[in-house]
Parts: sequence; C-alpha cells; structure tokens
Amino acid sequence: MVCIRRARADDLLAMQECNLICLPENYQMKYYLYHILSWPQLLYVAEDYNSKIVGYVLAKMEEESTDCHGHITSLAVLRTHRKLGLATKLMTAAQTAMAQVHGAEYVSLHVRRGNRAAVNLYTRTLGYRIHDIEARYYADGEDAYDMRKQLKSMKHLHQQHNNHHHHHHHHSGGCCSADEKPSTATRT
Repeated sequence: MVCIRRARADDLLAMQECNLICLPENYQMKYYLYHILSWPQLLYVAEDYNSKIVGYVLAKMEEESTDCHGHITSLAVLRTHRKLGLATKLMTAAQTAMAQVHGAEYVSLHVRRGNRAAVNLYTRTLGYRIHDIEARYYADGEDAYDMRKQLKSMKHLHQQHNNHHHHHHHHSGGCCSADEKPSTATRT
C-alpha cells in the first residue's frame, strides 16, 4: 500500500535520492529547501508501507509572471512502483493545492520531447496541452515541450477555500492521518 501525503523537511533527502535514481535533471539540496520553505503546500511524496519515499512531486508558483500560475519542477516515481497511478495522484495533489491555496489559473511544466511515457501521462491522463517547444532546453541538447493545463475550473475551489476557512489548519503531516483532507492524503 502506498500513501500520497504532503512532504515534510525530513523527506527532502529521500526525495533527492529518488530524483538521482530516476532522472538526469538533478538539483542541489538548497533547491529542495527553497521549494519547501516557499511553497510547502505544493510538495508531495508517495510513501510505501515501509515508510520509504518511492515518488515525489516538486512544484512552485511562478512569481516573475503577470498571471498567477504554478509550475511542476520535477516529478519522479521509482521504477519498482510505476503503473500504480502514483504519478497521476502526485500531480493531482499538487495541482489542487495550486488552485486552492494560491488561486493558480494554470500549471506549466517541461518534458523531454522523446519521453513518450511522460508525454502520454501529461496529455492523455492529466489533460495538459503542448504550449510551445523549447529548443535544446536540456543539458544534453534535447528539446522540451512546454506544456500547460488550465486550472480555471478549480478556481472556484480557491474562492470556497478562502470563504470557509478564516484560520490556518496545522496538520501533523502524518501519512493519511485522520485530520488530513481527502485531497491531500489518499491511499492506493
């Protein structure tokens, strides 16, 4: 059984390890820290029954932009835990938080043109569209699809969230604990 939950600071080393195993695009620890300090509601992990982190999504809000939108920095699931729908659940959790917490209008991401499995996940399963192609985006010279997904349909959630919650909830961050909202903790 695998649980999707919000990431905590003590998950960051395991997230970095998962990234190093799965992806050629790697980040220094300070970049993970920057994300969790700036946008703690947007980082999620997939945790197995042994408390091992088997996947993560690293996301942020784009602050240099005129429109309010989120960006998926990195998504990875260990090969041993693929085909379980974890990537979809991680992405959905981050996207929902972008809309509810920050009122994001859309979310963007970059994906290698040649990564057919990821392109299929984003387009067919998650509803992203190719917005542009960025030539030689990756260090090895491969092009990237700049993809976007509109979140306007989720915008009302942000307004509802703001109207009904006049104080902040502090959750333990425990895996699928009873005080977590269903959108932030689901089991597979």
